[in-house]
Amino acid sequence: MKKSLGAATLAEPTPLWCVGSYDEAGKPNVMAAAWGGICCSKPPCVTVSLQKIRHSYQSIMKRMAYTVSVPPAKLAKEADYFGIASGKDVDKFARTGLTPVRSELVDAPYVKEFPLIIECKVIHVYDIGLHTLFIGEILDVKADEEILDGKGKIDAAKLKPLIFSPGARVYHGIGENLGPAFQIGKDL
Repeated sequence: MKKSLGAATLAEPTPLWCVGSYDEAGKPNVMAAAWGGICCSKPPCVTVSLQKIRHSYQSIMKRMAYTVSVPPAKLAKEADYFGIASGKDVDKFARTGLTPVRSELVDAPYVKEFPLIIECKVIHVYDIGLHTLFIGEILDVKADEEILDGKGKIDAAKLKPLIFSPGARVYHGIGENLGPAFQIGKDL
């Protein structure tokens, strides 16, 4: 029998993304965010939801751009720090030793050491309560060659992304490959 857990943010798991923006002074900043995902295929778009009190909120509103840097498991400590500290108080890049890179397509930085980058221009902003939903049109996806398979596609086993469990408040890696999507259920 299932137990009711009530109305809560328990859609398991969520991605752990690091959202890059420039603050008012032009300083690169990045924050960890778990409220995000793909929301449209054409045009290709992703969402991130931020609280208005976050330092990154005003930065994204001003420049109408952000990047998503997908951290690998080996940099979990640094990615977690991006969610602990505020860019208002500390230079997170200097503290972690990671490198901000200026996007050539949008007015936002990304994390050089993270193997997957999504560059987005904001096309819609929705105030939905405690969080504001930013819909970003994907202008480019950049991937380190080491995470690509033989067909040039992203291999999740090579990327080793972090996922976040909101209920338990822990990070996980990904599990085994269970088979090709839209194929393994065909015999049913």
